[in-house]
Order: sequence, then C-alpha cells, then structure tokens
Amino acid sequence: MKPQFILPLIVFLGLSGFLARGLFLDPSKLPSPLIDKSAPQFQLPQLHTPDIQFNSADMIGQVWMLNVWASWCTACRVEHPYFNALSQSRLLPIVGLNYKDTSLEAKTWLNQLGNPYTFIATDSEGRVGIDWGVYGVPETFLIGRKGNIRYKHVGPVDQQAMDETILPLITALQAE
Repeated sequence: MKPQFILPLIVFLGLSGFLARGLFLDPSKLPSPLIDKSAPQFQLPQLHTPDIQFNSADMIGQVWMLNVWASWCTACRVEHPYFNALSQSRLLPIVGLNYKDTSLEAKTWLNQLGNPYTFIATDSEGRVGIDWGVYGVPETFLIGRKGNIRYKHVGPVDQQAMDETILPLITALQAE
C-alpha cells in the first residue's frame, strides 16, 4: 500500500469505529444536565380549570413527580397504567405536563384511561418542556424536597423501571 493512503485509512477506520459504537447506545440512557440542579420554575393553566394556574414553586418542600405526556403519544398510553397504580398508592403528588396537545383531546384521553395526576398543567406551545430539556414524550422527572431534579426517565415507564429505580428513589428522597 502506498504511504499517502495510510493516514486517510487510519482516520477512516477511527471514524467508522466511533460511528459503529453509536449504533449500540441506548438513547433513553442520555444523562440530563439538569440532574441535581434546580427544577425550572413554571406557572401554567390547569387542564380542567384553565382559570387556575399551577405554580411549580408551590411544590417546594415535597417530593413530587412530573410526567410529560400527550394524548397523541402512543408510548404515553403504554406507561399510563403504572402512573394510575402509583397514584393509588399516594406515595407522592404526580403532576402531569400535557405537552403540545389540545385540551379536548387530553380530557378525552384521561376520561378513557383514568387520571392519576394531582395537577395537570397545560404546555400547549411546549415552552416549559424546552426549559426542562424535553425532547420527546413521555419523559418523567422526580423532584426532591429542595426543588432539585433528582432523576429523569426518557421513554415509557415500565414495571422494571418502576420497581428497580423509581420506587426506591421515591423512598430515598422522602427519607432525606
């Protein structure tokens, strides 16, 4: 092989290795830069009573969950039974952030599947979602008593995530 082709070949093989590795990464494991940082504050109208605002600052002092969902989201439908069950346990308040959705469709969806949420804020334009680093639905956050984001789950929550990560973390956060 001619010497002038060796360097381009090495560069090509190196880039190919990096790209091949990326094919096997799990996008739901992306770390959030907001973990252990103050949760972005927001004030939005509530879904069922739009004249009353939900203010996230009112949640300081308690452990709570924010679930970003939409009626058009198929994966949200998959995870919804887990939030219904968690809601029945009354371990913590679950705040729904209805993301880029219409009120009518969101209400219809909740009437069909049940409403596990203590509060539902409507983010029809998606601006609050951007502040929280949401790049798709569903996404779920656990927020500690001091208002810091302690955990982010990307994608639908399943029984394994609930049992192995979320429930133990809720217990730990409530003990802090």
